[in-house]
Amino acid sequence: MNTDAQLSKTLKPRHLSMIAIAGVIGAGLFVGSGAAIALAGPGILLAYMAAGLVVILVMRMLGEMAAANPETGSFSAYADKALGRWAGFSIGWLYAWFWIIVLGIEATAGAAIMHRWVPGIEQWVWALLLMLVLTATNLGSVKSFGEFEFWFASIKVAAIVLFLLFGIAAILGLVPGVPAPGLSNLVENGGFLPNGPGAVLAGILVVVFSFFGAEIATIAAGESANPVEAVKKAVKSTVWRILVFYIGSIAIVVTLLPWNSASVAKSPYVAVIELFGIPGAGTIMDIVVLTSVLSCLNSGLYTASRMLFSLSSRGDAPRSWTKTSKSGVPVPALLASTIVGFITVGLNYISPDTVFLFLVNTSGAIALFVWLVIATSQLILRRRMGAAAKDLPLKMWLFPYLTWTAIASIVALVIGMLILESTRESLLLSTALAGVVVGLGVWRNRKNLGPQDPERGENINAVDATEDSVSAQ
Repeated sequence: MNTDAQLSKTLKPRHLSMIAIAGVIGAGLFVGSGAAIALAGPGILLAYMAAGLVVILVMRMLGEMAAANPETGSFSAYADKALGRWAGFSIGWLYAWFWIIVLGIEATAGAAIMHRWVPGIEQWVWALLLMLVLTATNLGSVKSFGEFEFWFASIKVAAIVLFLLFGIAAILGLVPGVPAPGLSNLVENGGFLPNGPGAVLAGILVVVFSFFGAEIATIAAGESANPVEAVKKAVKSTVWRILVFYIGSIAIVVTLLPWNSASVAKSPYVAVIELFGIPGAGTIMDIVVLTSVLSCLNSGLYTASRMLFSLSSRGDAPRSWTKTSKSGVPVPALLASTIVGFITVGLNYISPDTVFLFLVNTSGAIALFVWLVIATSQLILRRRMGAAAKDLPLKMWLFPYLTWTAIASIVALVIGMLILESTRESLLLSTALAGVVVGLGVWRNRKNLGPQDPERGENINAVDATEDSVSAQ
């Protein structure tokens, strides 16, 4: 085991581009979009556009900071510099916690699909096997993680591209046996906004979390040979990825089929595939969803481990977690993520409606907290740069106006979660968890009282010690 804490730099541009895509295309698009369409009708397109705009702004801000200073800790490291050690500590741990909880959710979803195909093997055994296989993949090397993610993402991209091509052809009346619907499904059945503008606002809260994961590319960029170029490409491609993959495919669903169809509510993509007359639509979608689940498991293990590694390198997690293998994998940090991940998978079977549900709810609003920290950090760091900002390799558009717009939008989403009964409990539990973690961060930051840096509001001795440790690596 290497104690010099040196991560590998073996991720290639094709890995980074597909990791960025995989971060956006999740099982939530294929499965969760049905509930969103049922909520707002064709008007859900406005919800996807609004949520997508927030994510595009957040990714641009994160890209500005990451291109200027690529770090494995990404926004946690930038919060450390902008807001203080307590902020980097808090958002880093909350983010790692989010992905560890996701492991339990995704392993169970993947196991359910495998159990349908091979009912002779218990579902919990499949969950265990999926976790073991992807843990082994991550333990091998970052290149093996990148290869798996590349092919997982390639399958998802190919599926959506085919879906878009068939969908456009069907809308134009070019698919035999499928009559061109025109605009009838968009304006009939109650109109474009059948449940009113309020349903669109509620729909934003449903779909916004589908976009969480795009930031993984800025974390992975730290393990590429040219992180600045990798970040710039990933961030710039976020716009078309959201427009094409999300808004494009959802537009095809609500154009081809009535929004209030029971088949759309259950599985919109299966409903469209069945409309095309393709046999085995359910099995095809199971394969795509399983790929998305495996991709999420793969990236979840990677992301949680790298965030724990970064926290450790800054003195905010056990120092032993900075150790790496000969291939540059932070094995202790990865195993720590895996062990807790196995526990969450077990809880999902032992106590799905109590303990596990409680844990899931504690992570419900973390995405919004992360985005808010990213926006606030960029605002502070950009202003701190002054005239030097003109040399940034990637800049936030219309600074500071769009930064403030993003902050206001995220705050509005938090308020919306509080108002909406279905999301209120999740917000309150997430806020309670965040309060505990922030309290720990502030306490740690004040343990060693010393002279304060007026620029950063931090303990100079503690910062110097951390920077010395990182530079020694």
